[in-house]
Amino acid sequence: MVSTYKTFTLTEQLTNEQINFFNEHGFIHFKKFINPETVSSIIDASKQVQQKWVDNDVEKVNGVPIKYGKDLDGSPIVQRFAFINQHHQTLSGLLLDPRFNSLLQLAGEGARLGTEEKDGMVFNHYINGPESKFTKMGWHTDGLRDIFYGAKLNPMLNVGIHLSTLKPENGGLKIIPGTHKQSIYQMLFRKKYFLDNKPDPQEVSITPEAGDLTIHDGRLWHRVAESSIRGEESRRRVIYIPIIAGKYAPKNENSPTVFYQRFAGIVK
Repeated sequence: MVSTYKTFTLTEQLTNEQINFFNEHGFIHFKKFINPETVSSIIDASKQVQQKWVDNDVEKVNGVPIKYGKDLDGSPIVQRFAFINQHHQTLSGLLLDPRFNSLLQLAGEGARLGTEEKDGMVFNHYINGPESKFTKMGWHTDGLRDIFYGAKLNPMLNVGIHLSTLKPENGGLKIIPGTHKQSIYQMLFRKKYFLDNKPDPQEVSITPEAGDLTIHDGRLWHRVAESSIRGEESRRRVIYIPIIAGKYAPKNENSPTVFYQRFAGIVK
């Protein structure tokens, strides 16, 4: 259990303290990774991609289903973009920041940003409104994905770039620190995947400000709690990009939809 929630500053070289904190707890939180102007430009870019996808009724990108919903005014919005980095230069350019390279060592030898693998850069847009389709997500680990792929369970880390400032009542990411060291049995059966959204006595809330970066080990048990606030104050945007080790497995427009993604309500 994390006795004191600490935050850090990300530079082009991780410190021993940062590496040790991540190895022990399975997550780390860096403050002010990007400035407010960059946050705004990323949100603007997502709106441009959204308009194109809504206008063209895009259902999948590289085999990954796109999750649509309704905004507070009833207009259609994309609530989960996949591979958005391949659809706007602002988002692909963000990944050129040299500070990302310092994070790769946390996944071990051969680690890389998964810009063309898994679901690429994912952009999540949560809003708690009358017609929202994306407000929460039950307990899960990302290690289950490798099992569905029929692959070896390789390290996979999730880098989160937070575009909204959250308060505890906004819900958001909850993790159980240290569970990245659990056995395969615990990873499979400790919780009911995606069905269980109950608070855990050992969970820690990630409550970032816009511009912060977090990284968590995909083998950690984690969930996304629903906001207790409704309306505009519940709006939350976050980017996730995977750090992957193991065999290179890029996707393209002919890639099939993975079995578990056919259950569209469970995909992060």
